[in-house]
Amino acid sequence: MQTASPHDERILLLAPRGRDAEVMCSVLAQDGAACAVVPDFTGLAAAIAEGAGTAIVAEEALHGVDAAPLHAWLARQAPWSDFPFVILLARQIGLPADGARARLDQLGNIILLERPLNAQTLRSAASSALRARRRQYQARDLLAEREAGAASLRQSRQDLLSLNETLESRIEERTRALAQANDRLMNEVIERERVQQAMVQLQKMEAIGRLTGGIAHDFNNLLNVVQGSMDLILLLSKDEVARQRAEIARRACQRGGKLTGQLLAFARNQNLDLRQAWLPALFDGVRELVATSVGSAIRLRFDIEADCPSVLADANQMEMALLNLAINARDAMDGGGDLAFHAGPAAPPPGLLPPGDYVRIAVTDSGPGMTPELVAKVFEPFFTTKEVGKGTGLGLSQVYGMARQSGGAARILSEPGFGTTVEIWLRAWGGGQADMHAEDAPAALFHARGGASILVVEDDAIVRESMVSSLEAFGHTVAQASDGESGLRALAEARPDLLITDYLMPGITGAELMRQARAIYPGMPMIIATGYADMHAIDQVLGSDILLRKPFQLAELAASVERALDRGH
Repeated sequence: MQTASPHDERILLLAPRGRDAEVMCSVLAQDGAACAVVPDFTGLAAAIAEGAGTAIVAEEALHGVDAAPLHAWLARQAPWSDFPFVILLARQIGLPADGARARLDQLGNIILLERPLNAQTLRSAASSALRARRRQYQARDLLAEREAGAASLRQSRQDLLSLNETLESRIEERTRALAQANDRLMNEVIERERVQQAMVQLQKMEAIGRLTGGIAHDFNNLLNVVQGSMDLILLLSKDEVARQRAEIARRACQRGGKLTGQLLAFARNQNLDLRQAWLPALFDGVRELVATSVGSAIRLRFDIEADCPSVLADANQMEMALLNLAINARDAMDGGGDLAFHAGPAAPPPGLLPPGDYVRIAVTDSGPGMTPELVAKVFEPFFTTKEVGKGTGLGLSQVYGMARQSGGAARILSEPGFGTTVEIWLRAWGGGQADMHAEDAPAALFHARGGASILVVEDDAIVRESMVSSLEAFGHTVAQASDGESGLRALAEARPDLLITDYLMPGITGAELMRQARAIYPGMPMIIATGYADMHAIDQVLGSDILLRKPFQLAELAASVERALDRGH
């Protein structure tokens, strides 16, 4: 058996720009990995020849380099060896046509990761590559063992003249050992394929999340214009027929807003009102509604373990999630069955969540169950097995987004013929968590005070016109700008009583505009309006200012303006 090198398990890092290599080294060190930073491509080839488990290489390191030494080493590696590389690609840029693509292909065994990436993805990819390398070492040892076995067999044949009676038993023993070694290799190959499939599914869900968030942004802008116009008609029109139709349209906009809210919940770009939630009260709150929704043919059971702690969650979103799961179970159990809600403290499966205290909420039905192919798709937005017109396909995607945004996870356990269990894992309440909710907007229109000077910065012309019209209807004097740069020029000319800005705009974002406006006019009240945003960036600049979510009603706009002006006085 070949003696292991002390460098066989180390991770080589080649990232020539900035401190990327040092940062990755510190992240990987948290898992106890031994890292070595190499300065250039030539140093990488030499370090691999000394011994390594894997190499993480930034895309820019592949440009304009002499890859001959590394390719020579790769060509000379033993038959059992297929050295793994993790390549970090820049988003939507790819490799230029200067030979870098060919150099990438010649590396052979590679894992591609798109930047920017989070620490967990980097650690998972590095761990997967090291596991693959360890399996190669195991294959090396097994090959050595097989070679030793073959030598032993040759020796046994030489001893046949004197030990013929032991021949059959020795052959069976050696054959059994080789079969066991082959089984181990096959099991390891299957496990590697399973891990790769899980990584592909995770990347797919992240991409779908970004897409749905962008769709929600565009729809929220459209709904905001329609809802604002309907509110103005309700406020100003004396025609009763027009008012009735405007009310119908306004309610339709509210339904549309709920749909985009579900999209944002899946994309995890919506601020949840995370507070301490007591599960007995939560189950009691949905018990009657669930019983009414599923009907008398389904037997319900609610079970909470005695030592179950409270959780950190948005109670309204959790109630909606449980109701969605109940309705899905009802549709699956056509003709009746059993539906159980269970909650209790539990340790999540390895790899599902970071270490900590969690509560498992499980909704189990006695329906027909699902195939693995369906289980892999059900969390995707708009995916549904129901007939056309009988579902939006957003219920389970909302459950998934709500759980992830709450710091937990969601997964489905199901087999054909054995029912389905949907698990929601939430963090146990630890106390001291600050409220993260926005102030509630009033439910009805009121007579707002006018006379303030307001600057509206919004890149969508239709949305901007709708907001300006609404504010002018309240008696305010309104100036407008089409982007952040124009807004800064308007601020330099005159100080308004209030600044209202969109978040996603070309050039500088609304968060950056607020930061610069606060430097020009300290204490000036501001409102940031958004239908989709990087909430972390907004939270950093929001302070005592107000967040207004699109689509908003005219009453919400008026109330936000009133609160902002009151704070500015």
